Amino acid sequence: MGLSVKRIYDPADEGDGARFLVDRLWPRGVSKDRAALTAWVRALSPSDALRKDFHGETAGSDAAWAAFRRAYFAELDAGGEAIEAALREVDAALACGPVTLLYAAKDDMRNNAVALRDWLDAR
Repeated sequence: MGLSVKRIYDPADEGDGARFLVDRLWPRGVSKDRAALTAWVRALSPSDALRKDFHGETAGSDAAWAAFRRAYFAELDAGGEAIEAALREVDAALACGPVTLLYAAKDDMRNNAVALRDWLDAR
């Protein structure tokens, strides 16, 4: 699958393919033109409660990351109309070429886009 993750603050390039912002909040200091988005798929981002909990004091621990992934995957598995519509949009883009999931977090190894990529790959 041509699915990758990238920090939204990094410059867009042709190899990104379709670019989907997967954060609940718009990233500070990024204009819509600079973002070069295909779509902002908020429905695929973690709930506000889960996002706030993960970004607390224990965000750097292995246990916190594992707990976040379990809870986030449960939210995605629960589905719902908005999640299903967003998944159809991402899947349609994947059928046409590469897709990049964009995130604003500073941690490039532990963020919702990495978790979402793993969940999408495991489907």
